[in-house]
Amino acid sequence: MEPQFDQFMQFHPIHGTNVRLDHTGTQATRVESFANGVCFSKAPLKPGEIFLIEIEEKELGWCGHLRIGLTARDPKSFEVVPEYSIPDLTDQGDSWVFAITRNHNKVIEEADVPENLDGGLAGGHRLGRGEAEDEDQRNGDGHNLKTKSFFTDTHLYIENVCIPKDKLVGRSRPGRFSHILDDLYKTNALPPTARRSRIGVLYVPKARGLADMHIIINGEDMGASAKGIPATNPLHAVVDVFAATKSVRIVQVEYGFSSLQTLCRKAIQNNIVHRMAIDWLELPETLKHLCKYE
Repeated sequence: MEPQFDQFMQFHPIHGTNVRLDHTGTQATRVESFANGVCFSKAPLKPGEIFLIEIEEKELGWCGHLRIGLTARDPKSFEVVPEYSIPDLTDQGDSWVFAITRNHNKVIEEADVPENLDGGLAGGHRLGRGEAEDEDQRNGDGHNLKTKSFFTDTHLYIENVCIPKDKLVGRSRPGRFSHILDDLYKTNALPPTARRSRIGVLYVPKARGLADMHIIINGEDMGASAKGIPATNPLHAVVDVFAATKSVRIVQVEYGFSSLQTLCRKAIQNNIVHRMAIDWLELPETLKHLCKYE
């Protein structure tokens, strides 16, 4: 299933007291302290639709990073937006939020998880909160099974959901070492909390009105972070601009057929040594800018 969405993603005007949105509603910045940075998507997500953000700015001196997830609570229902997404929001129920750590938040499926009578996991079973550091997984020969390799697929497939990868992977700002840094984003070798890293959340419908929540980090699916979420009510994305994460920006994702603009950009990028080589091409400056920055 390749979803067809056309809504312009924005943050909800209701948010934490320390958050300031830009005039487009697509950039959220925490202006004080380290808390009260909880934000929501303006509109509920559709099944398979990703809410994708990029870390724009970091702030030294704080412990902890971005948190992301879903809530079945309407942001307009809050008299006061919770100070923290974890545990304040999650303790109110109907919210599933995970901390993005410096290590990967890859979910290891649990064996023999008890199911409820409806065949789902009651109330949205949490498979992990991303708080603990992951350990290396090794096979019988002692080789690391988590070794990263370059992603060559043009789309990310999660069961029956198909999302173009073009916008999912973070990219460095153009500079002397852009080609090296870009490869680190592609292989997820950098910490997911690094500046310019791209993190998204979506839900995949399952049987009996339930869904699984997936977190995507730089184009890599971290697995079902929460299973058995009731999907009969609208689900809004939750982004907590917490602690060391200072500012985030929404990245608009193209679905369906790639635009002519995207196809031209890919054709140029696939035939150069690295991104900075675009400057050597005899192209209009506007096109060069598009190829380097997006």
